[in-house]
Amino acid sequence: MYLPAYFEESRTGALHELMRSHPLATLVTSGESTIFANHIPVETLSEPAPLGIIRGHIARANPLWRDYRADSEALAIFQGPQAYISPSFYPSKRENGEVVPTWDYAVVHARGPLQFVQDSVWLRALVSGLTRAHEAPRSEPWEVDDAPPPYIEKMLSKIVGFELPIVKLTGKFKLSQNHSAANRGGVVQGLQTGGTDAREIAQMLSAFNDSHRD
Repeated sequence: MYLPAYFEESRTGALHELMRSHPLATLVTSGESTIFANHIPVETLSEPAPLGIIRGHIARANPLWRDYRADSEALAIFQGPQAYISPSFYPSKRENGEVVPTWDYAVVHARGPLQFVQDSVWLRALVSGLTRAHEAPRSEPWEVDDAPPPYIEKMLSKIVGFELPIVKLTGKFKLSQNHSAANRGGVVQGLQTGGTDAREIAQMLSAFNDSHRD
């Protein structure tokens, strides 16, 4: 990933926060015959230190776990908010016109070796944890125990779990940091009328502006 220094985010806590708020990871792996890219909801744990671990599961029918090269690393990509940045947002457009469109976004890359798990107790704990996390906002959360036990055991037999101990964690938060404070303020204002992603980028940029006054 091309990563100019002013776009780099290295705080582990900030990277984990994005990973947890955007848990659908793109898992890229090398197989014996091809490259795989799978889109998988995962959980991100802070331990073991310093970078934590990612856990998830795939369908047993997915060839990923059988074709995975044990001597290779996997790459999990977490795409956070993203938004188009119009030149009209920049006050400097009115001064000299020397501006072009761009795109602001936040993304995290996590690398490490994959380890596959088929133990039913481990799998049940994983899917129970994922379910609790994503059902939590609901007024009447669904729980794994709501389904008949034989059905759950049948479904567990159809999946394979995995762990990815993170050995390298890279964040790119491209938030117009290479622009002046005035232009960054214009971006924040311009994004306020956009969708959810645009407003989230605006919030992230506002936080950056507050900590980096010219």
